[in-house]
Amino acid sequence: MTLSFSYQGSPARIVFGNGASADVGKWVEALNCRRALVLSTSHQAADAQALSTRLGSLSVGTFTDAAMHTPVEVTERAVARAAEAAADCIVSLGGGSTTGLGKAIAYRTDIQQIVVPTTYAGSEVTPILGQTENGVKTTVRSPKITPEVVIYDPELTLGLPVGMSITSGLNAIAHAAEGLYAPDRNPITSMMAIDGMRALKEALPAIIESPRDSSAREKALYGAWLCGTVLGQISMSLHHKICHTLGGSFDTPHAETHSIMLPHTIGFNASAVPELMKPISDIFGGGTPGQALYDFAKSIGSPKALRDFGLSEADLDRAAEIATRSPYSNPRPIDHGSIRALLQDAWSGHRPPY
Repeated sequence: MTLSFSYQGSPARIVFGNGASADVGKWVEALNCRRALVLSTSHQAADAQALSTRLGSLSVGTFTDAAMHTPVEVTERAVARAAEAAADCIVSLGGGSTTGLGKAIAYRTDIQQIVVPTTYAGSEVTPILGQTENGVKTTVRSPKITPEVVIYDPELTLGLPVGMSITSGLNAIAHAAEGLYAPDRNPITSMMAIDGMRALKEALPAIIESPRDSSAREKALYGAWLCGTVLGQISMSLHHKICHTLGGSFDTPHAETHSIMLPHTIGFNASAVPELMKPISDIFGGGTPGQALYDFAKSIGSPKALRDFGLSEADLDRAAEIATRSPYSNPRPIDHGSIRALLQDAWSGHRPPY
């Protein structure tokens, strides 16, 4: 076998371990910073305030309005808050919404970032920012977007609700699954994708059985890190394009949308590159990759139908038009008809035909 590839690892420093979040202040100082602004959603405002208090003189306060799909108007308010406080770094505590806000601020200001994830989103280790303005979600890549430090503390995920754990974990699996057929994949990203998906496949059922199982939580967070790292190294394809379309233009919930679409988009592409997608069937129980993912998602209680999250059948034509207008690179050719049919299956909650 002859190999030829290019690989560059993420510049982010990864700190992993139970209790690791107690050292946030140490990492603020390691970045030569003294004025950290702590970010969160309103739901985690109390946790953000507690972290700010622990940081003491290293904190200049909190901004707790992070929102799903990273609305530009929220980012502009957060940038103004950081400038007003003369913040020299930001600490993002939470899931993908908070991480996205931190990345959006850094993209505009080049401020340094520390991320403390509390879900399995995986986006904290990518140079990718997805942001929404005027009902359209767009993505941008830049070295400025990648956080300097990511602190993975499995103890912070012990209280993550089971339902959110499931959809967050499937969201992470989607990052890795697309990495298997990306045009710029390489042996390292493929190895990470397989190991990350396997870790989440083993961890999620264990979390359902025992939500405070520390070993399962640790394995899930490890898997999310690997899957997110894959996304940061490769080009996104059909799955992420459709999810960005649905989230940005129809305001469907982020992790749930990924969970529902995953079997359908992966099944669609697997018919074009079956050998590349074989590891998915091997990990998730045999059959076609799309059906294996659907059966696994169903077995752990994942949502299955877009119609359950506010998308009407009348929206599907417009969604197909937006998703095919400026398509991402994809191993299988797409057109309006094929994507409309794929969306119909996902809207209805049907098991994919491939």
